Amino acid sequence: MRTEGEGAWLSFSPRSSFSPRSPLLALPRLALLFDLDGTLIDSIGLLVASMEHAYAGRDVRPPVDEWIAAIGTPLDAMLRRWARDEDDVQLLRARYREFQFANHDAMTTAYPGVVETVRALHAQGHALAVVTSKLAVGARKSLRWIGIEECFTAVVGIESTASHKPHPEPVHHALQRLGGIPHAQALFVGDSTHDMHAGRAAGVVTAAATWGPFSRESLATAEPTHWLERFEDVLPVVRALASR
Repeated sequence: MRTEGEGAWLSFSPRSSFSPRSPLLALPRLALLFDLDGTLIDSIGLLVASMEHAYAGRDVRPPVDEWIAAIGTPLDAMLRRWARDEDDVQLLRARYREFQFANHDAMTTAYPGVVETVRALHAQGHALAVVTSKLAVGARKSLRWIGIEECFTAVVGIESTASHKPHPEPVHHALQRLGGIPHAQALFVGDSTHDMHAGRAAGVVTAAATWGPFSRESLATAEPTHWLERFEDVLPVVRALASR
């Protein structure tokens, strides 16, 4: 292990003796919180295509890089930046979600290792939740599609809290939904600075997923506790957190 800034860089050998089936039953039950888009599911192409459909035929539309940078924050706030007025926000939202739901299955996949690892963590007795800035019904649709919905005790969506990532309220709310597990026994895994800031502000351990659309340089500004190169890397992080 080596330290970069305030975050800990974990490097794991593919020959490690640890496996997803290693028992953790004697260790404390943790609260494991996950972002959805860019962390559990590869859906960035769908989100960009939904935006392009919503703004089709307009002279003013979001630049793709700016749209991607805002993923993880509330949809209405994203749409409002390039909308004419509040009525236009509602129109754009309806067009966006119509395309998103119609094309969800064809353009949504689990990242490698997600299904097996999530199922292993659930089997080990940890409490799992998704913390997302999309509607809970949409998040559950994605979890159901990739086959892990039953592993999650709670889905905290945009409608669940008054404030949203990067505010810590969704993280606090998720822990309450999981039975009030202490913050010291919680981990938040996400691919964006919004996730890292929310987790840090809530006082939980954070882990940055490097396979999403955000660069390592941008994620580093949010000072994640751990870095993950692949989804399976969450397993040693969980084991270390449970053992401390």
